[in-house]
Amino acid sequence: MEKIMDSRDTTVGGGSASAVAGAMAAGLIGMVSRLSTGKNFGLPDERYLEIADELDGYVELLKKGAVEDTLSYLGIKNAFALPKSSEEEKALRRAAVEEAAVRAAAVPLENGCIAEKILNLCVELDGRYNTAARSDMEAGIMLAKMAVIDTALNIEANLPLIKSSEKNAELAAGAAKLKKAAAII
Repeated sequence: MEKIMDSRDTTVGGGSASAVAGAMAAGLIGMVSRLSTGKNFGLPDERYLEIADELDGYVELLKKGAVEDTLSYLGIKNAFALPKSSEEEKALRRAAVEEAAVRAAAVPLENGCIAEKILNLCVELDGRYNTAARSDMEAGIMLAKMAVIDTALNIEANLPLIKSSEKNAELAAGAAKLKKAAAII
């Protein structure tokens, strides 16, 4: 978390930040869901607690996803550092860069899909939560949207490094789906 806010550290970027934003969104929206129990806001208490528990799981997944995003970036950095003196080394380097780029796009896709699930739970809670926690709900929605959109942007940032047209198209479609999902609420 500290590295995300350190402008001198270039190993942690937007992908990790978006995963942390998603984790924060899940925590806030889970709290709002728990604060909505016992007050008849439109869902049974059991459902509010199920939603909160599901969101607690997403917090943990996205915290791990932030670390994975940093590691995937370091994979690209390491691949670019490979020697390229001979044609054989250049070929090995190109393959390593592409493999690392696929991972660096797949990680934000995974994180974005989790953030999309958070947004879907926001839709379910829309108009059916304790409005005393409205600012928390709105902050959670904005953080979840940011997480979804930024993970899509991170996927797209890696696409130029992925020469496999099939893999590129698959990841590009995932990014497009995430961008569309951000508009649901």
